[in-house]
Amino acid sequence: MSLEQIKACGLVPVIKIDDAESALPLAQALLDGGINCIEITFRTAAAPEAIRRVAQQVPDMLVGAGTVLTLDQLAAARQAGAKFIVSPGLDPVLVKAALDAGLTILPGVVTPTEIITGLNLGLTVFKFFPAENYGGLKTVKALSAPFGGVRFVPTGGISEKNAADYWKNSSVLAVGGSWMAPPELIAAGHFAEITRRTREAVALLRTARG
Repeated sequence: MSLEQIKACGLVPVIKIDDAESALPLAQALLDGGINCIEITFRTAAAPEAIRRVAQQVPDMLVGAGTVLTLDQLAAARQAGAKFIVSPGLDPVLVKAALDAGLTILPGVVTPTEIITGLNLGLTVFKFFPAENYGGLKTVKALSAPFGGVRFVPTGGISEKNAADYWKNSSVLAVGGSWMAPPELIAAGHFAEITRRTREAVALLRTARG
């Protein structure tokens, strides 16, 4: 179900949050702008509590955990209420643990070998990361030729300047980005600006998808 929700959303805000107190107003700012999914990364100690608050108090928001590298982080994310898991790389042990727990997982890939490994684990949707560093949309198109049934969520170096090109490609399930809600805006409490940026991003998405 999470994959269908992510596809419908089209844009996954990748959030680095330093203070869990910001989680609820941030989630509301994104909802007000038209985005109902969020990836809160395990790059800070505030991540588990931030995920927990959103999961418990903002039922309209699909909340996931990003930058999950270890089984301990996976367990913490699950306990906090994360509905999907995102990892920068493909670790078969982590993938199996997430699937066994009934969680959607988007592991990062950039090569055919990684995709084949993921397919053998039962996956068909992958994070393509870091997207712009590994050839961007050109590489997505090249990988889509032999892997026609695979869909990607490109993340890394994507902004309002190039997101539309990704959205127009049928192999792209959604894109991940942080330009709507960068850490400095969250820390400063500029949630109205986050809503404004989110609305602009949603308008761009709708135009690109037709």
